[in-house]
Amino acid sequence: MLRDSKAFSGFSVGDIPAARAFYGEVLGLAVSEAHGMLTLHLAGDRDVLVYPKDSHIPAEFTVLNFPVPDIEAAVDELAGRGVRFELYDWVDDRGINRQGGPLIAWFRDPAGNILSVLEQAG
Repeated sequence: MLRDSKAFSGFSVGDIPAARAFYGEVLGLAVSEAHGMLTLHLAGDRDVLVYPKDSHIPAEFTVLNFPVPDIEAAVDELAGRGVRFELYDWVDDRGINRQGGPLIAWFRDPAGNILSVLEQAG
């Protein structure tokens, strides 16, 4: 029944206008708004629904990962746009995890949800 359904993911925020500014202007994503909800239009014809929730509590896990060919360049560009990377105990002073697995750096949206950029060839 659902095999051919074009499923999509979503997460909540407490402030749709702040999310629209962050995802559209800071991150440079294509966004649209309808029925009080925001849709992020990602590469590869993938959409993510961002919906308002008055009692929003930020996710304690990564809700959205952005593969990039060069993490150093991505971190520099995003930091230049005002994005602050999480400085966990296991990351370097730029917020990049170099402890195994793909190089990855985490940051938060205005609602406190965790996002990441991770280096991925191709």
